[in-house]
Amino acid sequence: MKKRFALFSLVVLLSLAQADNQVATLRGSAELLDTAQPPAMADEINNDQRRVRDYPMAAPTVPHKIAGYQIDLKVNKCLSCHNRLRVADSQAPMISVTHFMNRDGNFLADVSPNRYFCTQCHASQQSVKLLIENDFVSMDELFLKAGASH
Repeated sequence: MKKRFALFSLVVLLSLAQADNQVATLRGSAELLDTAQPPAMADEINNDQRRVRDYPMAAPTVPHKIAGYQIDLKVNKCLSCHNRLRVADSQAPMISVTHFMNRDGNFLADVSPNRYFCTQCHASQQSVKLLIENDFVSMDELFLKAGASH
C-alpha cells in the first residue's frame, strides 16, 4: 500500500512539473528541471580580522578559510589552533570558557561534547553582493539610538 502511494505521489509531482516547468526564486524565474552549472562559490574572507558581533553572546564569525577542515568524532582541525593548550604557539584566540562547560554548568578539563562541532555556530564569511536588502540593526546601534532619544 505504501509503495503504491509513493508511486502515485511521484507520478502526480512529475505531471505537475511538466505542466508548469517554472519556479520563482530570489534570483528570478528558473526552469525547474534545468541542469545548468550553478555559479561558483565565492571565496571565503581570509584576512584574520575579528568582526564586530551584532549582539551580546553571538558566536563570532571565522575570519579565515576553513574549507576542507576536518571536524568529526576523531579530529577537530579548529582545536589544533584554538584549544587552550595550543594558543601560545598558534597565537589564535582561545575558545571561550563556556566551551568547557557541560549542560549542568560544570567545568570540564576538555571541550564539552556539545561544543565540539564548531561550525554548528561559527561560520566563515564570503564577500558577496546581498541577494535581498535588509534593515537589521545591531544591539550597539539600538543602544546608541535609545541614548540619543533621551
